[in-house]
Amino acid sequence: MSRFDAITFDFWDTLVRADVAATRVQRRLAIAEVLESHGLPAEHDEIDASFDEAWKRFDASWGLGEQFTGHHAAETVLEVLGHTDDEQVCIRVIDAYLSAPRTMELDLTENLESTLRVLKGAGLRVGIVCDVGLTPSPVLRDYLEGHGILQLFDHWSFSDEVGVYKPDAAIFEHALAGLGGIDPTRAAHIGDLRRTDIAGAKGMGMLALRYRGVTDDDPDHGPEGDVVIDDHAEVPAVLGV
Repeated sequence: MSRFDAITFDFWDTLVRADVAATRVQRRLAIAEVLESHGLPAEHDEIDASFDEAWKRFDASWGLGEQFTGHHAAETVLEVLGHTDDEQVCIRVIDAYLSAPRTMELDLTENLESTLRVLKGAGLRVGIVCDVGLTPSPVLRDYLEGHGILQLFDHWSFSDEVGVYKPDAAIFEHALAGLGGIDPTRAAHIGDLRRTDIAGAKGMGMLALRYRGVTDDDPDHGPEGDVVIDDHAEVPAVLGV
């Protein structure tokens, strides 16, 4: 019998493969269409420059643990492009920025669904602890629903809903409470990033699994996981199920 009652998963590059370039293209096209419909210049180079500034601000805020959401990013785009005075333009650009990723088809990581079903079959509670980046959590849930696996999760803790980023203990506490008040020592967390996933899980006293099936995080970025895996199929054995 496993000594674990629950496991939480990171989202980007742990559950779902991120496609930053494709997301950027979708957003650029959507925003250009809005601007053109209002008779405004829609140079792709200028839109890309506004995206660069939004990402720069996000990355700085994320590192400091200060919330910077997709809505903030869209406001930055408007600021850089100089279109903050027209309310309708602002509303439509913000909506385009936030909703454009919905049209994308992103891949699950290898052996994820089968692993989730094994864990659920063994009686473990399964959750998500995710720093959403610049894509709102409803869109992330839609991705999982589209792949038919949303129902395999008992609870989710997204940074734009909880209000903090990993490695803050509050987002892990939110997850463990939502999974039924799980003792951290009887829970595991799996994710790809040392600074957020591994440091946060270790700080809680959870078993920290670093997943390198998509990316192999730089050792300088934080502590190593208690266990390092390359394939989700390894998880049940690690947890003793």
